[in-house]
Amino acid sequence: MKEARALWIEAPRTAALRVSPLAPPGPEEALVQTLWSAVSRGTERLVFEGRAPRSEWERMRAPFQEGSFAFPVKYGYCAVGRVEEGPADLIGRAVFCLHPHQDRFVAPIGMLRPVPQATPARRAPLAANMETALNAIWDSPAGPGDRIAIIGAGVVGLLVAALAARLPGAEVLIHDREASRAEIAETLGARFVGAEALEGFGADVVFHASATSEGLALSLAAAGPEATIVELSWYGEGQVAAPLGGAFHANRLRLISSQVGQVAPSRRPRWSYARRLDKALELLADPRLDALITEEIPFAEAPREIARVLAPGAKGLATLFRY
Repeated sequence: MKEARALWIEAPRTAALRVSPLAPPGPEEALVQTLWSAVSRGTERLVFEGRAPRSEWERMRAPFQEGSFAFPVKYGYCAVGRVEEGPADLIGRAVFCLHPHQDRFVAPIGMLRPVPQATPARRAPLAANMETALNAIWDSPAGPGDRIAIIGAGVVGLLVAALAARLPGAEVLIHDREASRAEIAETLGARFVGAEALEGFGADVVFHASATSEGLALSLAAAGPEATIVELSWYGEGQVAAPLGGAFHANRLRLISSQVGQVAPSRRPRWSYARRLDKALELLADPRLDALITEEIPFAEAPREIARVLAPGAKGLATLFRY
């Protein structure tokens, strides 16, 4: 019987690799050798720090998760690997799976999405983030010619910018406290600006992805009359000050949430989770998106390095574990 090494969060900010036996795949399953997995600086940080709200534990469960958020827990959902055993048409294919960080795993065939040939396996772990960005665009009324503002140039914010910039005639502005992200944003078709450029910008749609009270306040200030602010940040147990005084009511602003756990209502009658994930993988064929991957870490070093990667104020974008 084969063995698998998996990353477990043993206690807040404490991780270790555990080795466990791996049963052979059944008739409707496949054995996957992991190539890359991505670390989520949003949800995984909350889990790693023990800040996942108890009220959300069931909704936050990831496929193939083991343990609980009370610790220990095996968590993660951005794995790409190559099929070693399974159906003949999948052998040797690169596949994406919502699986925790683990060097090999067995999963039902229906949970594996083949990576398009035009999308490199190294870029494919960003599919979960791309799904979030795609869902956000669907949740918003953004369209051709719109003024679009994005607050927060992390991975999700930059992917939203990349999609929004494809809308014909759209004017896309993005802001982040990290000025080093300006070049990436400009490459993706957005204009990187300071906070002062957004106040009174009169945006038709604002996407907030900074996970800060200051970012939310700036989002409201950037919105034009009767505009929509799409809240993409996930705060966990944190309390957020929302400045709903001033012109919030006079301008009849609309503040809505967007979350990837369900397909956006505008697409839900026609789009399945699998169709949305397939489209996210297809959208990752853009070679400009390699700039969002700023670090690779050998999986053997994951228990030591993950605390640094998920530390408050860490400045990188996407971090991959290399297997």
